[in-house]
Amino acid sequence: MFTTDMASDKYLISAAIDFGTTYSGYAFSTRNDFKTSPLNASCLTWTAGSGQLQSFKTSSSVLFNADGEFDSFGFEAEDKYSDLVLEDEHKEWYLFRRFKMALYKKKNIKRDLELKDMNGKQMPALKVFSAILRYLKNHLLGECAKQGFESVDTDIHWVLTVPAIWSEPAKQFMREAAINAGLPSDQLILALEPEAASLFCKHQPVQSMVDGEGKKMGVFRHGTKYMVLDAGGGTIDVTVHQVQKNGTIREIHKASGGNWGGTSVDEEFESLLSDIVGEQIVREFKNDFVEDVLELYRSFEMKKRSISKTMEGKITFNIPSKLLEIFEKHYPNDKMDMFIKSNPKYSSDVTWYGSKLRLSKALTLSLFARSLGDITDHLQQVVNHASVQDLSAILMVGGYSECSLLQDAVKERFPHLKVIVPREAGLAVLKGAVITGHCPNIITERISRYTYGVACRTLFNKRVHKEEYKVVDEVGVARCDNVFKRHVAVEESVTLGKSCETNGYYCVSRPTDTSLSINIYASTEPSPMYTTDKSCQKLGTLKMSMPDTSKGLNRGVEVSMSFGGTEIEVEAVNIHTKKKHTAFFDFLG
Repeated sequence: MFTTDMASDKYLISAAIDFGTTYSGYAFSTRNDFKTSPLNASCLTWTAGSGQLQSFKTSSSVLFNADGEFDSFGFEAEDKYSDLVLEDEHKEWYLFRRFKMALYKKKNIKRDLELKDMNGKQMPALKVFSAILRYLKNHLLGECAKQGFESVDTDIHWVLTVPAIWSEPAKQFMREAAINAGLPSDQLILALEPEAASLFCKHQPVQSMVDGEGKKMGVFRHGTKYMVLDAGGGTIDVTVHQVQKNGTIREIHKASGGNWGGTSVDEEFESLLSDIVGEQIVREFKNDFVEDVLELYRSFEMKKRSISKTMEGKITFNIPSKLLEIFEKHYPNDKMDMFIKSNPKYSSDVTWYGSKLRLSKALTLSLFARSLGDITDHLQQVVNHASVQDLSAILMVGGYSECSLLQDAVKERFPHLKVIVPREAGLAVLKGAVITGHCPNIITERISRYTYGVACRTLFNKRVHKEEYKVVDEVGVARCDNVFKRHVAVEESVTLGKSCETNGYYCVSRPTDTSLSINIYASTEPSPMYTTDKSCQKLGTLKMSMPDTSKGLNRGVEVSMSFGGTEIEVEAVNIHTKKKHTAFFDFLG
């Protein structure tokens, strides 16, 4: 059984930042508080300007002034931008919202990645991410001071959450943004969101862990296998864990998921509006009335949480009057209600009275259909995997998991499994990240999401290798280029802190080389032949300095890589001097 005795005593405070697609927040606790009450983490309550929306997280929106300087974050940024719009002073300012998904959608992430704000103006993504993390860091330190925790920087273990399905370049990008924001690299760990949520659930009192019928659940007994469904605004993360004898947790199925989160429902709603009144009208509304657009998003967010299958009759949504005004400008001889009635596609499902849009139950539920279908189809694929056959339960966490429609969809699809939604499901990742900071080594094994390896040259074998890859080296030996040398295979279990068994020996290419570069690749296949195979993607480069050229070609390093942590770790040792080289992966180019 896991106890708080397994907590690390290295840091006085664990401080976590949960940077989400839709909402972000932070939490912290002292080591003593954690040992007394693991779930007792301090969170700030954020309030939107209207006062109608209060939350332990704030909107993931950031505002920069016309000079590109950080101004404000969260609800405050949205409210200030709305005021600027009213004064027609907003055009030179930058408002970014819901932009975290750029790190998931972009295949080749580089340091010079640009983000577009609401008006299409661009700014370096690293600057935007760093500004937010700096703001949250300083805000957190201010709250610590208010509570009497006057500590030096070295007392704090920083934890930054990232989706488990993010690529290595995306994780490096987030780490560099955090370092730019003033978070010490050696005191910073990245926590995979579903793993953090799993630790949160692990510490829940048994009476809080109930299934849909109110029965108490003993999910964390030794040997139990359970799935974590982390449903956020942007991404859906799915992992499967098993409890070990000593209470630690091992991953038994690789992390997976997709971009089917709560914001996909928002996109369906916007698409429906465009279909009802016209795409040009909605586009004009979004461009000219930002304050009303933000209010519409907030209103829909609150309504979305209350929609359930038990609702009867039409469901009412509040629509800003400006949208109706734009419609009347374009169609001066039409009334909205008659315009809709004349459309056979929506005449029986949609009514519009003043600022009230009323949708039939069937049409409202259809907004969720694609998201719910994608999620449950993916869960089915995971459940069908051989390693997951004796699964006991599904833990649903993340803000979207508080939606009863998603809960019902999962329960209906998997009636044989216990489906559990813990209290504070929307805070599970954030509070779990605080626990991760106190106990960073509770997850002892992970399943590799890809086959990882490096590009190398090997002795050419005409019966095996492609003739087009044949090269002759400096001493006249025929070798095969672009060979994939595997370090760990997809779905292979890797232990935290343990290097993979296959160590690599790599040498310089030319006698005068003063550095050694090794390209690392990821593949979806277990044993790719070449780094040029379709399944392979270059992740980045391992760079090492080799300034002493006195031994010519007889210089190299032994490289061992560890894939068990949330980030790939590497150690390079000079074969002659046995000196450890400073080696790092550069996934961002």
